[in-house]
Amino acid sequence: MQRSIINQKPLVATLYIVFYLVYESLSSIYLFLPPLFALLFVLYSQALEKKDFLFLSILIFCLIIYEVNYGYLLFSSIIYFTLVNIFILPKVKKNFNCNFCIKIFSVFIAYFGYYLFLLLIANVFLLETLSFNYYIIYYIVIELFIVGLL
Repeated sequence: MQRSIINQKPLVATLYIVFYLVYESLSSIYLFLPPLFALLFVLYSQALEKKDFLFLSILIFCLIIYEVNYGYLLFSSIIYFTLVNIFILPKVKKNFNCNFCIKIFSVFIAYFGYYLFLLLIANVFLLETLSFNYYIIYYIVIELFIVGLL
């Protein structure tokens, strides 16, 4: 049985997952590699707009891997991304016409907003609060270039 040349989505999806698993493992060892959190946020919002549920499920799996790798609460990034896509991004897209400006805002809101979201969850449920790491600024600068290429 042969695969159709047009129907390559499941194969590409598997490659995305394998690439992200390898990259996430390397980024936890080598701190100069950014975790691609903002890139996942931009791709998550684009997948929601296009209603591409296969790619959205791949991104959810990658976000779960990210949370497990860095010790965050399970499904916290998915909840945060969904809340930002429902409440914040439509207003930003309505007020700004510059697509690059929206992507820059998305990178900042992905990192700083998620940090504030985790602080809020930690204060509400009396969990251990996270400390601010200055590698985040380095990650933001690197991911600004990566997201700018999209």
